[in-house]
Amino acid sequence: MKIVILMEDTCGNPSCAYEHGLSVYVETDRHRLLVDTGASGAFMQNAKELGIDLTAVDTVILSHGHYDHAGGIMDFHACNPDAEIYMQRTACGAYYHKDRYIGIDRSIAAYDSVRMLDGGKRIDDELFLFGNITGRKYFAKSNLELSKQVDGKQMQDQFEHEQCLVITQGGEHTLISGCAHNGILNVLSRYREYYEKPPKMVISGFHMMKKGAYEPEEQQIICETARQLCTKELADTVFYTGHCTGSPAFALMKPYLGERLIQIHSGMQIC
Repeated sequence: MKIVILMEDTCGNPSCAYEHGLSVYVETDRHRLLVDTGASGAFMQNAKELGIDLTAVDTVILSHGHYDHAGGIMDFHACNPDAEIYMQRTACGAYYHKDRYIGIDRSIAAYDSVRMLDGGKRIDDELFLFGNITGRKYFAKSNLELSKQVDGKQMQDQFEHEQCLVITQGGEHTLISGCAHNGILNVLSRYREYYEKPPKMVISGFHMMKKGAYEPEEQQIICETARQLCTKELADTVFYTGHCTGSPAFALMKPYLGERLIQIHSGMQIC
């Protein structure tokens, strides 16, 4: 399996652009796929710089309905209109960060290649999607600034538009989640409902980023999350994180997880 970070908030390859967004390219035995497309089409130029042919991509997974994960989908679709795009139907909702609209361009829903989902989906023996993550264990307080508009009224976003991808190769599982808005521990709890074997690798933002200093309660949530990721069950799982995690949160978690916590960057190849 080959995994390349096509877009992330920080520079990992001087020939690659970086922006607030996420895009991950994966090659498996059967597939060439994208998980998210960054905030713009810049990820496509990065792919070109890295020698990745996006016209060969057959599957696109949109992790949730925020612009920084789906902003490049229109540019991608223009060059590869046949790749199937899997997204939750609720990803086309009206999502906000305070007063700023952060949702996707809803014209995406009209593409013939879009496969709208209302929950989980087994694509084949390699690819499985799940959502409906309802737990709230160590829920990041930064989520409280995010809302959705329904019938003209603002309400707390419950992130029902979020979906996670499990890739199975050689008997091992790789779990990819865009931002883990519902909390990485709750994502893993949902994963365990489908798989007895823990993932070998997790690639995900942890949505802990915040402007300004953390409150003591927020620091406690971050550190306790790291402790919970140190259980015997997850002893062999490596966590690749970035984007919405933020450097201060990464620094708080690193002493607990050590070499099992790795920061991702734009243009970085994981394997």
